[in-house]
Amino acid sequence: MTNISPPAVRFAEVSRHFGEVRAVDNVSLDILDGEFFTMLGPSGSGKTTCLRLVAGFERPDGGHIQLYGQDVSNLPPYERDVNTVFQDYALFPHMTVGQNVGYGLMIKKVPKPEREKRVREILELVQLSGLEQRKPGQLSGGQRQRVALARALVNHPRVLLLDEPLGALDLKLRQQMQIELKTIQQQVGITFVYVTHDQEEALTMSDRLAVFNQGKIEQVGSPAEIYEHPATPFVAGFVGVSNLVSGSVAEALTGSPETFSIRPEKIHLGDPDAPSPPGMCSAEGHIREVVYLGLYTRYIVELDRGSELTVVEQNLNTTSMEALAARGRRVRLTWQRSHNRVVAGNG
Repeated sequence: MTNISPPAVRFAEVSRHFGEVRAVDNVSLDILDGEFFTMLGPSGSGKTTCLRLVAGFERPDGGHIQLYGQDVSNLPPYERDVNTVFQDYALFPHMTVGQNVGYGLMIKKVPKPEREKRVREILELVQLSGLEQRKPGQLSGGQRQRVALARALVNHPRVLLLDEPLGALDLKLRQQMQIELKTIQQQVGITFVYVTHDQEEALTMSDRLAVFNQGKIEQVGSPAEIYEHPATPFVAGFVGVSNLVSGSVAEALTGSPETFSIRPEKIHLGDPDAPSPPGMCSAEGHIREVVYLGLYTRYIVELDRGSELTVVEQNLNTTSMEALAARGRRVRLTWQRSHNRVVAGNG
């Protein structure tokens, strides 16, 4: 019989209020051992407060928080087997890289030879070997981010908490670090709990993610589940770009007034005179706006029935001039009915 270990982190009906604001509103959630789990949501949705509750920087007003089966709701941060990486890195500017990374081990009175060995190993893991003697001011933003990560990992916490750690980096470096972070997490096997408002970041790195909105969780699932099967209008609109169709327009397209979402990349942009294939959803209209984005072009199509749909097409053969010249053109939109996702609630 398999011995099922308790979740790394468990929220059991947890609430945290600040005056009238319900920052976290009766949240229940299990994060599994060894998982890269992301809390995703807009500013003020409760995700960072949840992270601070796990760290011990906040105490719940209701419910319980467990780490590997132990109730830690009222334990101070230093008694929890977690470490946190912040967006601003919080490095000591007067210390070298090696001293910064080894600081926590020194406080724990780890013998110097063991300390130096662990610092060397962790710097190799984050690709900073040979930079032990540099000061943070001599490093790039990406290198400082790696030092902060190494400092958090060198103590071997059971759970690593990351609060928008890539937020200060430029886009290209951020995308590179997303891949590196995921690789490091797989190598060390530690549970990562990651907070971000960046949907692409969440989809890139997570094993699973929770989408937060106004202190509550709207949906938990794998990146593919969240993207392909959004449970609510909020999730459909927040994770990636989605068209939400409801009322009379939905009824004309599907036979039902129920709100459904359709992703822009699933829609084909065609000639208005082309016959609509059987079994497909079809709508006519004109292209109101064109946004050329290099890799792909975004078309905003105003439907004859009312409402608008966004369509995205890769620029395999289209130049910017050709894409922009499409503004005002009549088109027929078609897509497979199976790509429609009925969404519940008011989001």
